[in-house]
Amino acid sequence: MELVLQPNENVPDRDERLAFERCQAGDPQAFGLIVTKYMKQAYYTALGLVGNHEDALDLSQEAFARAFKARARFDPNQRFFTWYYKILRNLCLNHLRDRSRAARTASIAGEEGSEGRMLELADEHADPARQTEMADLNRQLWRAMDELEPEEREVLVLREVENCAYQEIAERLDIPAGTVMSRLFYARRRLKEVLEASL
Repeated sequence: MELVLQPNENVPDRDERLAFERCQAGDPQAFGLIVTKYMKQAYYTALGLVGNHEDALDLSQEAFARAFKARARFDPNQRFFTWYYKILRNLCLNHLRDRSRAARTASIAGEEGSEGRMLELADEHADPARQTEMADLNRQLWRAMDELEPEEREVLVLREVENCAYQEIAERLDIPAGTVMSRLFYARRRLKEVLEASL
């Protein structure tokens, strides 16, 4: 029987459960179906958290590898991405911590910080002046995002970049929905303050 996994849904469909059960029984091709279904969402989640294309690819792939190794602990009746997100989140936060430590070391040594941390929002059909403007806005946004605490940045990415519902954010972060709303309020306010201070 051929499995066809549909795009993300709020609950695991029958084929997704079956694919993961086959994966747990030792079929890596079945896990490949799971990866194909969620790889785009995983990449954009990582990109939103770390702000760099190459790092987002590496971290999302590493998270899938770790999920495969830990597959015995997954309950196929749960939503895969909610479980996977915790693995990806930890990898991204560790990466940000390590990058921050490296940036402090580079700053002490008098080196320049890294560039190329742009969300790919530019319209390839836009005129060069518009592309330059979008690139400048992107850089300003990422500089401002770097000023936020990790939990502020994370909740903004989930809501504003991934467009997750409050309940989904609550499930991913394992916090009450009210806490999600509170974090979003303060994160948006903090981001606004940082952006205004940079103008």
